[in-house]
Parts: sequence; C-alpha cells; structure tokens
Amino acid sequence: MAKTRIDYKANATRRRNRFSYTVGILGLILITFSYYFYQVFFTPNVETKGKRTYVLIPRGADWKTALGRVEKTGAVVDKMSLHFVARMMKYDKPGAVKPGNYELKEGLTNRQLINVLKSGSQSPLQLTFNTVRLRKDLVDRLAAQVDVKPRTLDSLLRSPNYTRSLGFDTTSVLTMFIPNTYELYWNTSADNLMQRMKKEYEKFWTSARDTKRKTLGLTRAEVSTLASIVEAEQQQHADERPRVAGVYLNRLKRGMKLQADPTVVYANGDFGIKRVLNVHLTKDSPYNTYKYGGLPPGPINLPSIASIDAVLNPESHDYLYFCAKEDFSGYHAFARNEQEHLVNARRYQAALTRSGIMK
Repeated sequence: MAKTRIDYKANATRRRNRFSYTVGILGLILITFSYYFYQVFFTPNVETKGKRTYVLIPRGADWKTALGRVEKTGAVVDKMSLHFVARMMKYDKPGAVKPGNYELKEGLTNRQLINVLKSGSQSPLQLTFNTVRLRKDLVDRLAAQVDVKPRTLDSLLRSPNYTRSLGFDTTSVLTMFIPNTYELYWNTSADNLMQRMKKEYEKFWTSARDTKRKTLGLTRAEVSTLASIVEAEQQQHADERPRVAGVYLNRLKRGMKLQADPTVVYANGDFGIKRVLNVHLTKDSPYNTYKYGGLPPGPINLPSIASIDAVLNPESHDYLYFCAKEDFSGYHAFARNEQEHLVNARRYQAALTRSGIMK
C-alpha cells in the first residue's frame, strides 16, 4: 500500500513537471513569436544611406512585382520579412496594389512601407527636360517620366483647337515648354501636364522679361525661336550667347536674312551635318534662313533659360557676321562687314579641311 502511494506521488510529480515544461516551451515560443512579430512589423527595414530613393509601381503590377520593384532599389534590409508583412496586411489581395511613384524614406518599418504603398500616397517626381530638337523628342522625353502615352500627348500638341485654348498654334506651342525641372505626380494626365506647363510658362514670363522683349519688338514665341538659334550656335559657352543674339538682332533690324547654319541643318533634317554646304542651302523650307527672311515659323529646339535671357539681354555692338574660330575652341570670330567675315570664314574652312571634315 505504501508503495502505491509513493508511485502515485511520483507520477503526479512527473505530470506536473511535464506540464510545467510544456507551458514553459509554449511560453518561450510565444515570446519568440511575439518578438519576431514586433521585429518584422515595427523595426526599421529601409536604409537609404542618405540618398533620396523612389520606387515606381507601374499600372497592372501585382504585389510580387511591386515588392520586386521596391527590392531593386537596394533600400530593403530584410526582404523575407517584407513579404511576410505584405501578406499579413493583405497587400497580396486584388486592388491593394496602387500604381505610382513612392519615396522610400529612411527608417520606414515594413508596416509603414506597406501602408504607404496600399494608400497610394505618392511622392512627386522631378520631371526634367532640356533642349530637345523635335516634337517627337519632347513627347518621348515626357512620356518616359510620367504615366502619359506618347500618342495622347502628341495628339494634344497637334490639335489646333487644343493649342489655341492655351494661346498657341501647333508650331508655337513648343515654346511653352521651358527646359527646367518640375515637381509633379507620376499619374498626371496629358491635359494636366499641358496645363501645368502653361502655368510654368506664365510664371517664367515675368513683367521684367515681357518689358525687355517688347523693347526688342518681339513676341514671346519669337524670343524663344531666336533663342533656339542662339542655343544651337553656341552650345558650349553660355557667356558668348548675348553677343550671338546681338548679331541676329542687328540683322533683323537691317532687314537682312539671318543666314543661320543651324536652321539649314534643321530644314534638311540631318543633324549629323558638321559642315553646311551649298547643296544644303538650296533646301526649300521656311526654316531655311538663307532662303527666307525673318525668323523661322518656330523654334529649332527648346532653348535653355540662359539662351532666352541672352536674347532678352543682348550685347550691344555693330557685328553682323560670325563664324566658328579655327582653333575649335567653341568660340566665334565676329565681323562688322562681309569682307572681314570672309577672312574669318576661310580660316575656319581651312581648319575643317585640315581636320578631314568635309561634310
């Protein structure tokens, strides 16, 4: 009887020990899981190393594609935990992925990051374009940065009614685009993009600039058109642009043809021309300023702000001609009459021939 009581007590002790052990293990598992849960949800998982980092989620992307885009930025520390939290927060469900441009800010937790992506809280992007030559170049440059189809934007630029509503025609509308960097959202529509450029255009043309161009007797579009020629003539040294602008303004005042080589290149549609020849001068185009007087009907590129301001602030002189210097420095030799100019031109042509540049 005594042995039975002893066995019973021993079994009871063993059961209590097993229960305590089980409870301890479960507690440890619970603590471990809670700690992991806290870690993956509430500790920082984005490191940008001081650089502004953005991710673009395209239209039609599923959650894996979206997270793949995020991971390619190199800003995610623990990719596995990001996927775990994404599933827990139902980012893998239909409609959860919102296309757009998002900033990955330093120190974001997985929970915060997924909330940003699910909410569609985009960050504005930096839209940049420079002195592109053709309408197609501009359309392609813009469409590559925002969610606008090239054909949609091109159709607006080619629409007489639409461009008229902005105060332009289908040729002068290109002068509305002032090369710069602008903040706007990736999913900006084609119409909103055009309206924004119109707003920026009006801001650019301050009363001071308008006063200067009126003094020159030019419209805004004419200033930009002349500036595009100045830009093409002097791409290397902005400090010489006011002098170049002064030459063309002097010729316009005297009723002389501009005879600007860049307009001939544009008219011929061959931007590989390095040496303008007589055959190029015969091209029948309103952009050929050797053949037609005055300014061409529109810009031959999108001139920089520096070139526009060079036209508005031209150097005062009596030069009527210029040609590139024979030292290929990028600067020009200026002349007051044709005789001086021919001397300069022969020097430059001889330098081209010595260098083997024949066309």
